[in-house]
Formats: sequence, structure tokens, C-alpha cells
Amino acid sequence: MKKYLVGTCAFNEGEKIKRVLQKYNNYQLYDVFVIDDGSTDHALESFPLGNSITLLRHGKKMGAGYCVREMLDYAKAKGYEAVFFISGNDKDEPTDVERLRNAIEQGHDFVQGSRYQPGGGHGNMPLYRKISTRMIHPVFFSLITGRRITDSTNGFRAVRVSLLNDPRLNLHQEWLEQYELEPYLFYKAIKLGYKVTEVPVTKIYPSKKEGYTKMKPFSGWWSILRPLVFLGLGIKK
Repeated sequence: MKKYLVGTCAFNEGEKIKRVLQKYNNYQLYDVFVIDDGSTDHALESFPLGNSITLLRHGKKMGAGYCVREMLDYAKAKGYEAVFFISGNDKDEPTDVERLRNAIEQGHDFVQGSRYQPGGGHGNMPLYRKISTRMIHPVFFSLITGRRITDSTNGFRAVRVSLLNDPRLNLHQEWLEQYELEPYLFYKAIKLGYKVTEVPVTKIYPSKKEGYTKMKPFSGWWSILRPLVFLGLGIKK
């Protein structure tokens, strides 16, 4: 039984998700769990799956938060120690998993990848993404949590599975189905006193012709911001 699980979600990512599964192949360290969230591109139908890769297909699109929660529930049920979350559209670097793992093994419970930490990097980011991921969301997140965070929206992170045993953490709320769950979990890990850290990682966006994001500029970003509003004002728990 391996200690670690790499989890990723794909919705019509085509060749990008194939590249991801080819790159994340350190099966001595981790197993891989991929969720096909109702894709219609048939990209994974013929992909060869080994003993270390588990594929779960949804009959319809359920949402990013639903998938993240499903990955965590799967990891808990199977007895993994931690989950490394990676992008399904080939933005993250496999070698950076080692930085996440080192932080987990040093005793951290939540490890946030940051492209803005010294030693991190990014490329091919649209301008509005640079502004929102470096200036808007992390500033707001830092004010709400009372802790300076440099990259609060980066989905490349590690979570210790034992966090799920905390009754103060409720991931199965209906309002956490889309992009809300990840900032909710990050916020709660800090506010509940768990050991949280950031590590430098690299995030390179694929070419625009391949489609660098599924997130809509306004509704998607409100989905990421509203957990901070709700939690900061005590509207949600």
C-alpha cells in the first residue's frame, strides 16, 4: 500500500489529460486517481490503464468541487496518508510533487503550491489571470485568514487525509460543488490551526488553441471568491 495518491479531474481536456497521465508515473511513490467529469471528447476511452491508475467516469459534469471531494473521500476510504492534487490540463510539473511530499513528511497538513514563491514560476498566463491570482484573491484571502498567502488559487497542493476526520470541516455542503470547495478547505485548514505552508512550484499554461482553462471569467471567479465572503462574514461554516 502506497502512502500517497495523485488526484486529477478532466473535462474535455483531450491530449492534455493524456500527457498528464504519462508524466505522473512515479508509481513507486504514489497511485493515480483520475476523474473524467462527464467528458464528451472520448480522450480517455482508449488510454492504457495500469495497476497504479484508477479511472472514475461521471455520466454528466458534476463540477470541480464535487470531484475534489470525491478524490478526498476515495483517499480516506483506501487509507492513503495524503493527496497531491494536480491540474488535468497539463499546467503542473511532476518534479514539484517532491516539494509537496517533503512538506507533508515534515509534518505539514496542508501544502499550497505557489508560483509566486522564490523558486516558483509561471508562463503563458493571460493578463487577467496574473492580476487575479497575484493581487486580488491572495490579498483578500490573506486579510480574511490573518495569514499572508502568496498564491491562494493554485490547485497544485497536498492535503493530509486525516483532516477529513475533523467534525468542524464539512465538505459535503451543497454550495461547495464548483470552485468553492478548494478555497473553503484552504481557509478552514488555516483557521482550525492545522500546520499549513506554501512551497514554490511552476505552472505553465498550455497554448490558447488547446484551451488553457474551463473557468468563466466572472462566474468562475465569483465561485472562488464567495467562500471568503461567506466565511469571513460568518454566513457559512
